Amino acid sequence: MNVKLAAAGFVLWSTSAWAQGFAGLGQTSEGFSDPTPGYSFVFPDDHAAHPEYRIEWWYLTANLADEHGTPYGLQWTLFRSALAPRATDGWDSPQIWMAHAAVTTPDGHYVTERFARDGVGQAGVTATPFEAWIDEWHLRGSSFDTMEMRAGGPEFSFDMSLVASGPLVFHGDEGFSVKSGEGQASYYYSQPFFDISGTLETPEGRIAVTGNAWLDREWSSAPLSENQTGWDWFSLSFEDGTKLMGFQVREGADAGYTYASWIEPDGALTPYANGAFRAEPLRTSDVGGRDVPTEWRVVLTEQGIDVTVTALNNDAWMDVSVPYWEGPVRVSGSHDGVGYLEMTGYE
Repeated sequence: MNVKLAAAGFVLWSTSAWAQGFAGLGQTSEGFSDPTPGYSFVFPDDHAAHPEYRIEWWYLTANLADEHGTPYGLQWTLFRSALAPRATDGWDSPQIWMAHAAVTTPDGHYVTERFARDGVGQAGVTATPFEAWIDEWHLRGSSFDTMEMRAGGPEFSFDMSLVASGPLVFHGDEGFSVKSGEGQASYYYSQPFFDISGTLETPEGRIAVTGNAWLDREWSSAPLSENQTGWDWFSLSFEDGTKLMGFQVREGADAGYTYASWIEPDGALTPYANGAFRAEPLRTSDVGGRDVPTEWRVVLTEQGIDVTVTALNNDAWMDVSVPYWEGPVRVSGSHDGVGYLEMTGYE
């Protein structure tokens, strides 16, 4: 089976299940493992793949600036999707890999996509030493705390170094992250304390940048309910060193299920259950014929958060097999800062 057929299989699997939650993530998980409370994470093993679960990702976003203060954003994401709960060597492996890379500037958004089949060395993740790769793209290091990252497409590339300045954080109930009122869940932890530096290549030239990066790790088998149509996910880093991760998983036009993690500068995390976090669109933009919210009011009353979150570039549309909006944002109001916003289901 060649790579093009593997890619076609991934897209067919995703789009055929579209009605079962966004991108089929509300499918039943028969035959796969399901997350349960009380999981004991084991590192470095859990940085690697979990083929007994249906969907998994290694998801890094970064807010950057050049020597003049011009803001930029980048994304490096590797997805694993399983057609069956096993991993084998050779072309009969049911594990399929997909990756996205993007660079956002105030005036441009550059994105590309890769596909690969498991079992033949084209893509994968190992724990010791840590390496996540697809073709020549990679995120790797002697440990999870110090890594290098590279990716690129026809119009852009980046080559970056990352050093963690704080601990891992575990969302929800010590890493058991509920996504719906029906109880669908994932295992979810993050490294939100990366210092990042390196170079971007865009049509405007080569740019040296520094900033902060946020890496999410998540795996599940049915993380959404079948009536959840998309989500709005915010990762915000404030100037005082605190951080906020919050999401709402929409049910039609309703905000649906919400959750937030409040993260102190030392990594101490306070979870907030459904209803505490609020995200209200303030302004929408025409993004390639789609009506997409590009300015939000975000509120977490218990921590005194009442901020406006504004896209750096309204046109940060990820025109990939399962399309979505992803880009850097600026934060102002009760707290100032930067962050990233992901929005799915706006078609």
